[in-house]
Amino acid sequence: MLPVHLNIAVMLTGYLLVMGYLGLGLLIRRHRPTTAWAPARRLAPAPVRRGWPTLVRNVVGTAIGGYLVLMAVVVGWYQGIARLEDGFLLSAVTGAAQLIGISLPMFFLASWAVSRRRRQGP
Repeated sequence: MLPVHLNIAVMLTGYLLVMGYLGLGLLIRRHRPTTAWAPARRLAPAPVRRGWPTLVRNVVGTAIGGYLVLMAVVVGWYQGIARLEDGFLLSAVTGAAQLIGISLPMFFLASWAVSRRRRQGP
């Protein structure tokens, strides 16, 4: 088991890396070139799909992807830093799945409201 100050340093480093990556992504996304640039035809994005199947696929894909990332972080923390008792992993897996199951309907409704608002315009 690592000393407390080393645990904090590892968690803080991971947090700063994730937040830095997200901040960099926002900067890149907000940067608009001054000249008009069109991607090559083969790199152009596909037309935006709309409708219920696409919304359901996006919401469920986001939930599953988020769950898998959370489990990777929990297992990495458990194996690399904490070394807690065996029941912790089972509790983390089932508890996170339960939390996603509870929050998924609200996430779906919020996603639907945002997509509807975008279609209607400002």
